[in-house]
Amino acid sequence: MIASLPGYTEAAALIADRAAHFAQRSPRSELVALSSALARVLARPICADRDMPAFPRSTRDGFACRAEEASSHGFLAIAGSIRAGDPPAGPLPHGAAWEIMTGAAVPAGADAVVMLEHVEHGLDRIRLAAGRSIESGDNIVPTGAEARAGDELIAAGARMSPAHIAAAAACGYANLRLFARPRVAILTTGDELVSVDSTPGPGQVRNSNAAMLAALVTQAGGEPWILPTTRDEAQQLDSALRQALDADLLLISGGVSAGKFDLVEPALARLAAHFHFTGVRIQPGKPLVYCEVERQDAPVQPVFGLPGNPISSAATFLLFASAILAALAGNREKPPGFDAAVLARDVKGKSDLTRFVPAATSFADGRMQVTPVGSQGSGDLAAFARADCFLMVPEGVERLPAGSAARILRF
Repeated sequence: MIASLPGYTEAAALIADRAAHFAQRSPRSELVALSSALARVLARPICADRDMPAFPRSTRDGFACRAEEASSHGFLAIAGSIRAGDPPAGPLPHGAAWEIMTGAAVPAGADAVVMLEHVEHGLDRIRLAAGRSIESGDNIVPTGAEARAGDELIAAGARMSPAHIAAAAACGYANLRLFARPRVAILTTGDELVSVDSTPGPGQVRNSNAAMLAALVTQAGGEPWILPTTRDEAQQLDSALRQALDADLLLISGGVSAGKFDLVEPALARLAAHFHFTGVRIQPGKPLVYCEVERQDAPVQPVFGLPGNPISSAATFLLFASAILAALAGNREKPPGFDAAVLARDVKGKSDLTRFVPAATSFADGRMQVTPVGSQGSGDLAAFARADCFLMVPEGVERLPAGSAARILRF
């Protein structure tokens, strides 16, 4: 166990190292319909099944022609017409043009497409308008210019985006081999928690963390498994932790501070967990715990003990747990990082903590601006609902003035 609390950079580096370790695992894969592949991680590459495009394709409505003939500005007879989806036409007679639509196959013999608005029309003929020019290759995508048959378009380990979906569809992939989503156990603790559909009594709150963490897990590519809420009682917590050993990753919300009823660390110690850190110099989220538990007949299980306050729980998931989850999911893409923005107003820092302040972005004068939403602490969900990012204030910075460059983590 680390004797003193690591700073944000040190803790993030440790998590990145552990994520690289977990990335060496080979997750189970499964065949999934293309319609259900969004945000899933690709287990096998997507390759072009034929040249792309498979024929020289027009990028404009206009007339396919020989550029040398059209450049004389003499009239060219209209030899035919072709629409997108029609089989390739031609050959193009000399001294002629072929009416063509965007996306259609360019007739054999043509080497350029002159745009519809760049021609003058006569009776069954056209000519290039005065002052216009055309060169060989203009407005045509040659066969195989985008990819050749067999080329790898999307590598294994990519998280499927809408653009990836389109490319897979174009190559005939009705189904994809994808990595199975890691199963993430979510265990919320605390005597004060009641279910979402309950009316809280005095001193009680609804369990918002389970729903929020499930959404974050889903968004990050995992399969959430919400366990029953555990009371602040050692035996019940031990039983819940044993049940959670079936998951690929465990998120525990609450019970990680230093209070009399914060029982998570002792319970993890009873499982012989190896603690990497039990606190980080950040706000919110200072009590964050990260450890790993050895299991019989299963790989080691990464475990995060997240603070119970909702904003703290969200921040620590996004800053740390999401990287481990991505590795377990087989995601080989570079993880999302911090974006740059301009600070709209002053924000205070801490001499001994890196702050992550809930904030909202907007655009002004062509630049992204960020403004702290102003909250009553890490339990203020009304303020958090107005935020779309965390604004980072580095440790040791007493104040970031308005107009200064800032780093933000979107969610």
